[in-house]
Amino acid sequence: MEIKHRIRVLVVDDSIVFREVLVRGLSQDPVIEVVGTAQDAFTARERILQLEPDVMTLDIEMPRMSGVEFLHQIMAEHPLPAVLVSSANATIFDALDAGAVDFVAKPDVSQGGSMQAFIQQMIIKIKIASTAKVGRYKKSGPPAAGQTAGRVIAIGASTGGTEAILAVLRDLPRGLPGIVIVQHMPPVFTRMYAERLNNICKLEVAEAKNGDAVLPGKALIAPGGFQMRLVKDKGGYAVRVLEGERVNGHAPSVDVLFDSVAETAGKQAVGIILTGMGGDGAKGLLHMREKGAYTIGQDEKSCVVYGMPMVAYNLGAVAKQAPLSAVADELLRFLHG
Repeated sequence: MEIKHRIRVLVVDDSIVFREVLVRGLSQDPVIEVVGTAQDAFTARERILQLEPDVMTLDIEMPRMSGVEFLHQIMAEHPLPAVLVSSANATIFDALDAGAVDFVAKPDVSQGGSMQAFIQQMIIKIKIASTAKVGRYKKSGPPAAGQTAGRVIAIGASTGGTEAILAVLRDLPRGLPGIVIVQHMPPVFTRMYAERLNNICKLEVAEAKNGDAVLPGKALIAPGGFQMRLVKDKGGYAVRVLEGERVNGHAPSVDVLFDSVAETAGKQAVGIILTGMGGDGAKGLLHMREKGAYTIGQDEKSCVVYGMPMVAYNLGAVAKQAPLSAVADELLRFLHG
């Protein structure tokens, strides 16, 4: 990813030790300039107005005001790309819903977690966030389902995808074909994310386990650290979830899922590629389209990062491009047809 100017970063964390670690680590990268730090939300708000940073790193658990509350306020007043720092806590998804671009899990050094690997992930996410669009998109009302027998729906996303997938699934009624999903996310967080979606959506949502059947009205999310593939099973579909090499730098990989859907379901499938950095899923979506599947790509204006959908569109993998607010409608229009 080419960055043509230095990225001005504000580091927000209540721990002076962790602030110093972040400042020292991020400053190793010649593209990043740490312009300030803050120990709480109130100081952070002042620093944002004074320094006008390009990106903010934000600890979720802070005194006086939580990171989630702060995000709700600052996104309304002064929208700013934010990369979250968090332990394995479900509040991360509340923060993403409030407008944060992405997150990096805090390393547990006592369990062998690498601080250097953490810093490298932060640098990557900050560079992605510097190109991201922050804002909210209105969602259309849920339309009714049509005839869907024998079909399967595959969805892939990365940066910005947690909220994009929620926006699509929340607009879908019960009774749809089974859905299989890859969202780039670390282990543990995929389970919490699935639980969150299950509590919000009409569909049943779960983190996939090896051998799970792909059933109507249910969405399966690939677990972090594993590759998920669609397979035939007893006249229907199931998922194979196994450890495997990273593909395009990811486990789970969207390409791995989409390639398996292309070979297993062919023209009975629908493929949807949403916001995300890089090109994972683009070739797999093309494979699906070549096998007769209907394919939908999120449009540039509504993407947090127009990477994966752009690469797919440029390859000719996307049959229909749509804003996020219309993806569910387009899916149901096709299923009705």
